[in-house]
Amino acid sequence: MALIYIVEDDESIREIEEFALKNAGHKVYGFADARSFYKALDEVYPQLVLLDVMLPDEDGNEIVRKLRRNADTRSIPVIMVTAKTTELDLVKGLEDGADDYIRKPFSVMELITRVKALLRRTSPKDVKLLEMDGLVINNEKREVLLEGNPVELTFKEYELLSYLVINRGTVLSRDLIMDKIWGINYEVESRTLDMHVKTLRQKLGEYGHRIRTVRNVGYIIE
Repeated sequence: MALIYIVEDDESIREIEEFALKNAGHKVYGFADARSFYKALDEVYPQLVLLDVMLPDEDGNEIVRKLRRNADTRSIPVIMVTAKTTELDLVKGLEDGADDYIRKPFSVMELITRVKALLRRTSPKDVKLLEMDGLVINNEKREVLLEGNPVELTFKEYELLSYLVINRGTVLSRDLIMDKIWGINYEVESRTLDMHVKTLRQKLGEYGHRIRTVRNVGYIIE
């Protein structure tokens, strides 16, 4: 399950996209304009954005450029949804920073397939470098640096921290974390997750306070 933002001013299209992606197991929020989208970004970063090109208050290409200029949002995957069909229009979207595009009209199956493929390509294991306010996770070297100092982590601690950071600002349920980090067949009680979070906080020192427990739900790093 991923947190997906849909920015689309056509209510009927937005509802179709929301319905399809929710049925595919994702958590979805829809926005009719750039203003409400930016407001949501101030609260929580999504794992993917489905972005219409022609919006009432700001062009979708400009939104992509802003996302790519911001260090906190530049790695968010973006799929442009456009009624423009010329090769020049599509190339422009990709050059501005979009990861993929879908032409209107589109089928629900195409939408789900494109989203699934992009999420797979941009999953934590494919991200070479994760950065968050002095914390650097280098997946090529498999090392963690905090303010330039190495942090020694176990394999599962490393996987857990990477998963939290790539989903920064998003509350992750206990079941989702257990599934992603330990596998769907993992049967040991989830107290193991709590212990890993505890040791991770200890090893990160003051920075560890950013990993917050959300009662009866799971964890979030902020």
